[in-house]
Amino acid sequence: MSPPAATLNDSPTLTHSLPTKNGINGTAPPATKTIINGAPPSTKTTVTELKSEEAVQTSMFGKWSDFAFAPIRESQVSRAMTRRYFADLDNYAESDIVIVGAGSCGLTAAYMLGKQRPDLKIAVIEAGVSPGGGAWLGGQLFSAMVMRKPADTFLNDLGVPYEDEGNFVVVKHAALFTSTLLSKVLSFPNIKLFNATAVEDLITRPHIQATGATLGGAVRIAGVVTNWTLVSMHHDDQSCMDPNTINAPVVVSTTGHDGPFGAFSVKRLVSMGQVEKLGGMRGLDMARAEDAIVKSTREVVPGLVVAGMELSEVDGANRMGPTFGAMVGSGVKAAEEALRVFEERKGQE
Repeated sequence: MSPPAATLNDSPTLTHSLPTKNGINGTAPPATKTIINGAPPSTKTTVTELKSEEAVQTSMFGKWSDFAFAPIRESQVSRAMTRRYFADLDNYAESDIVIVGAGSCGLTAAYMLGKQRPDLKIAVIEAGVSPGGGAWLGGQLFSAMVMRKPADTFLNDLGVPYEDEGNFVVVKHAALFTSTLLSKVLSFPNIKLFNATAVEDLITRPHIQATGATLGGAVRIAGVVTNWTLVSMHHDDQSCMDPNTINAPVVVSTTGHDGPFGAFSVKRLVSMGQVEKLGGMRGLDMARAEDAIVKSTREVVPGLVVAGMELSEVDGANRMGPTFGAMVGSGVKAAEEALRVFEERKGQE
């Protein structure tokens, strides 16, 4: 017998955090594009889309013999890229929130923060060239993405269509979800994605209590230490290559379970003596794992919020395998936690 369908009331954490049917901050959400029983949603082509399509056809179709790009000099390309990138490095050297890892959980957190707090500077650090983590495909390299309810409310907010299967929904291709989420995150003017960039260490400060007392060797996290990923991969065979830094009162770490760059922040907490040991990720149990990850998303040490599968290494939680609702739910809760911590920590050196 199938378990009863999930409701928002069954998951209080998600109820509190996920976008409601009235949208976020009182704004109306985009029209839901739900596919039921395989029937595609109705679509409308806007006047802007028609004009854009006509412009391409008018300017290019049938005119290939005379086709030519506008003239350019190589130095113009170089300056256009470097000027903007180094301006971003300068601007985000002092950030309000840093998100480590641009998988489905990290991107969800960035999306929520971008919508709720356009006044904050948010830097997203991703070790890979391609953001998205493991969310470009479902399980075993299959296309479809499964999300258990109530994570469908987040898909509604994004405007991603899906098929409703009762207790869960199915997006026809995981890349549709990830590309939509990524494009929306990148469109926020207050968010900068630094991909092909690794976090090599955490910036720390002594943790001072409200009473002014310092707790032994306890620290709070005050930013991240970065380097090009290719440089990070070659510290063992090259001479010393010192890193760069980004200061921030809050760091959200979503680096996934253990791997070459996975669970980085929590493993560093162990080596710094801030966490005694990691619990280690347990075997696959979808029903237990997803609830546990969302509910446990939290500030693990002062200034560091841990979310997504990185939490499984801290708490000894189960893995959930090819279902992605927990990554969305944990990302939403991480954004909420980050804002709470930001208000507590801002102004601290």
